Amino acid sequence: MRRLVLPLIFGLLGAAVLASLGVWQLQRLAWKEGVLADISARIAAAPDPIPSDPDPVADRYRPVTFEGRLAGAPIHVLASRRGYGACYRVVAPMQAGGRVVMADLGFIATEAADRPLPEGPYRVTGNLHWPDEVDGFTPAPDRDANIWFGRDVDAMAAALGAEPVLVVVRTITPDAGTDPLPVGVEGIPNNHLGYAIQWFGLALVWLGMTLYLLWRIRRRTV
Repeated sequence: MRRLVLPLIFGLLGAAVLASLGVWQLQRLAWKEGVLADISARIAAAPDPIPSDPDPVADRYRPVTFEGRLAGAPIHVLASRRGYGACYRVVAPMQAGGRVVMADLGFIATEAADRPLPEGPYRVTGNLHWPDEVDGFTPAPDRDANIWFGRDVDAMAAALGAEPVLVVVRTITPDAGTDPLPVGVEGIPNNHLGYAIQWFGLALVWLGMTLYLLWRIRRRTV
């Protein structure tokens, strides 16, 4: 029996640690679902005018509305849509009262890149957003071809002569000839349930290996 004690303790402790990691992931899942519910509620709230100095953290996803006209040529951000393929996001400067902000008007086909957009005026409802799409591996924009490889609010604002304020369009009147893609929680990762299942599965495997080891030890001592 002495030979069984140490493997048994080691096996139970290991399984307990793995199971506790699974419980922790379930707690993270509940937290993440609460965060996503809060974001969804914020996205769907009644829109207000664009704040004079929006904060990238406090005002992320804030619903806003404004009226404006195009204030220059748009930027095309290379993207891909499931079931469609390559396309461009159209990010345009818009004169809204005494300021110029950026509007993500949605998608167009790559072959429609040279088609001019109507100047407006437009009535826009959307959400403020500061997308995290650019890192050290993102290629620099091809300014000559007007192709960008990620939405960088500060860089796009500098190129368009606009404030670093991006409104992702939900509705626009009249139609700008684009396919809006409003912000949502679909792109926010939530993998905690899968991680929990993995940890619980490892705990069961650990217990199974422990039982097998105990069986082998017992056979050798019988």
